[in-house]
Amino acid sequence: MSNTTDLNDKQIQILHVAETLFADKGFDGTSIRTIAKEAKINIAMVSYYFGSKERLLESLILYRTKDLKESIGSLVTDDSPPLEKINKLITIYIHQINANKGIYRILHFEIATKKRDLNLKAFTELRRGNLKTLALIVEEGQKAGVFQKEIAVDLLTPTILGTFFHFHMNKAYFVDLLKLHTDELYENYILTNLTKHIQQTIKALLIYES
Repeated sequence: MSNTTDLNDKQIQILHVAETLFADKGFDGTSIRTIAKEAKINIAMVSYYFGSKERLLESLILYRTKDLKESIGSLVTDDSPPLEKINKLITIYIHQINANKGIYRILHFEIATKKRDLNLKAFTELRRGNLKTLALIVEEGQKAGVFQKEIAVDLLTPTILGTFFHFHMNKAYFVDLLKLHTDELYENYILTNLTKHIQQTIKALLIYES
């Protein structure tokens, strides 16, 4: 699998095209030939760069999650108070995943169905790394006497992402319910109201009741 730091412009172009097609037609409904045609590149070059459609998807996952890893990792050395770090982490998650909904939808489908043998070791390591950062922030808050001692850290990320994905997977319902009838209104609601709601939810799980 290509190292995301070593990708050339042509490889990145192929990944962008593949992401759009995977999100639109599904992984199974997209062929290497179609990707090559849309990317205006010889089909042999796609195979040369990535080997197979499965390996291309693996590279796409790493390419799209690299920024998330770096952004969340940087919070460890951030000087902000623990709760502010948690809020920043939630904002990073929502912004990154909302900006890359296509690949995350593909990824969650592939993980859930296990229809093919994907080497997702690197993605698993990414998730564990993000969890470790979250655990360090929670521990910092506990040592400062700000956070409760009994916190199910492993369940915080599913709470954050589960709320986002439920909202997104039921877009038509919420668009009608909340009168979010333009893309701008919908996107703005996610990045403001929904993000704030998730932050308040996680705060309630972390902070001592007064």
